[in-house]
Amino acid sequence: MSNVQIMTGNSAAAYGARLAKVQVVSAYPITPSTSVTETIANWVERGELKAEYVRVESEHSVMTVCISASTVGARVFTSTSSHGLLYMHEQLHWAAGSRLPIVMCCINRGVGAPWSIFNDQQDSIAQRDTGWIQIYCRDNQEILDSVIQAYRIAEEVYCPVMVCYDGFVLSHTMMPVDIPDADQVCRFLPPPTNPIRSSARKIPGTSTRLSSPGRGGMPRGSSATATWTCAGSSSTP
Repeated sequence: MSNVQIMTGNSAAAYGARLAKVQVVSAYPITPSTSVTETIANWVERGELKAEYVRVESEHSVMTVCISASTVGARVFTSTSSHGLLYMHEQLHWAAGSRLPIVMCCINRGVGAPWSIFNDQQDSIAQRDTGWIQIYCRDNQEILDSVIQAYRIAEEVYCPVMVCYDGFVLSHTMMPVDIPDADQVCRFLPPPTNPIRSSARKIPGTSTRLSSPGRGGMPRGSSATATWTCAGSSSTP
């Protein structure tokens, strides 16, 4: 059944994260991305989304939280823009090098100097060599769809994904968006798991072993089980 709503690009990104049943969200406000995680924070506060919202003091710490949560198997989400993304730079390498399936929205905005809040893709293009997959959206429907697809991609290939779209041109512009059914999204996305674990750091006298995924994405030899229920989901807006 079609569920078309008029919404901004930032709202579409938030709905995509909600439908993906994200478990940990962390963000630091920066224009024009702020309303993405503000919307998610409101859902968490009202009990409409079962997730942990972690408040921190900077974008560097945001990505640290995402790395930590993803390392132990949580499905995580964040968003940022411009200088916020640049402040994350060191941790972007760590996320990609650790093969963590983090999904982040980058709401493209110009980088100073001169100081600017206008649309520009310098921020995400400057991070093209950090090892993140980048997806660029042309309208609000693509934003919602791409966030959902990003989790499928990230969790299949064990690589973080950055969903990029134009600040203000899309982030604050309202368009009709067809919101998919929560059960349909649940069937499309597998349960979040912890795909790769390092048993030891590579230091003299030790060996480093990466456990390869077994059936269903769980590490071989792992006894962990995931509970993932599609029926009766409260994620449908």
